[in-house]
Amino acid sequence: MKIAVTGTRGIPSVQGGVETHCEELFPRIAASGADVTLFRRKSYTASTPGLTLFKGVRLVDIPTPRKKAFEAIVHTFRAVVRARRLGADLVHIHAIGPALLVPFAKLLGMKVVMTHHGFDYEREKWGAPARRMLRLGERLGARHADAVIVISEHIRRRLAGDYGRTDTDLIYNGVPRPSLADKADYIEELGLQPGQYVVALGRFVKEKNFHLLMQAFDRVRPEGVRLVVAGDADMPDAYSESLKRLADATGTVLTGFIRGEKLRQLLTHARLFVLPSTHEGLPISLLEAMSYGLDVLVSDIDANTISQLDPADFFAVGDIDSLCEALRRKLAAPARRREYRLEDYDWDVIASKTMDVYRRVLGRE
Repeated sequence: MKIAVTGTRGIPSVQGGVETHCEELFPRIAASGADVTLFRRKSYTASTPGLTLFKGVRLVDIPTPRKKAFEAIVHTFRAVVRARRLGADLVHIHAIGPALLVPFAKLLGMKVVMTHHGFDYEREKWGAPARRMLRLGERLGARHADAVIVISEHIRRRLAGDYGRTDTDLIYNGVPRPSLADKADYIEELGLQPGQYVVALGRFVKEKNFHLLMQAFDRVRPEGVRLVVAGDADMPDAYSESLKRLADATGTVLTGFIRGEKLRQLLTHARLFVLPSTHEGLPISLLEAMSYGLDVLVSDIDANTISQLDPADFFAVGDIDSLCEALRRKLAAPARRREYRLEDYDWDVIASKTMDVYRRVLGRE
């Protein structure tokens, strides 16, 4: 079974939810016996230049224009052509922008699985022409892919309502079980103390709403507690630069994009995790925080309504007064570790379910 993967910027250690998803999923798919080739966008591979194999997954770098309006579609077109030359049985396309190429991949004689990670046309960074193209990609993927995987129930409902696609496969994002850090040297370097900071994770894009969180935290000014935001922009823009200026003005600690031991320490010793987004698919950062047993506070969008959470874990999306009130309530309560049931988000189970989809599409059940 030859599987080609596109729609991701690349793996390993590339910032983004789809990228984390692919980094966890496809080594497991390869370990299940599939021949997996993942196409990376060359401009995102600076940390691993020339890498051709990662945990059993073949990596192929493809040059693409470093311009957000074109890079995904150009990369996907080139990847689909390369996949055909490699003799792929199936192309797995991630996200609705790259799904514009679903009919093209089928025209070349390959089966296609599309994973819908979220309604990207709702992201604030896109103008009207880009939103129309993203909606078109969603439509083409929903109508023409041999199988459609959705990562959350609310995506499944909308595809059924909007396109009549009722045979989607619900396979969640996952989260590995972490081992808690026994050191705190990294957070001490940041000027932080264990249990005395609130953490948020993500790319510096408008829909993450980090500006609202910084403003709310500055208004609340909890004594002895700092705000930390871990992440950065893929490409610097006016918003990311304004966010960094706001961080300076409000005393927010910015770590940049971190992985490994640094992230492990940051999540192990945090008091509270906050996700103020206006748009998500199924947020891996929230699942990560839950896997560390952190108390959480999230916006009340559909994607965040995980059954493990309580009503007190939500605030009204985009409402700074609601966020301030919730922060005060959470930080006034005694610090606590929580236990969440995360069996549905096990990557081994997710990989097994994805392989079942491949076998069905290829007639190898």
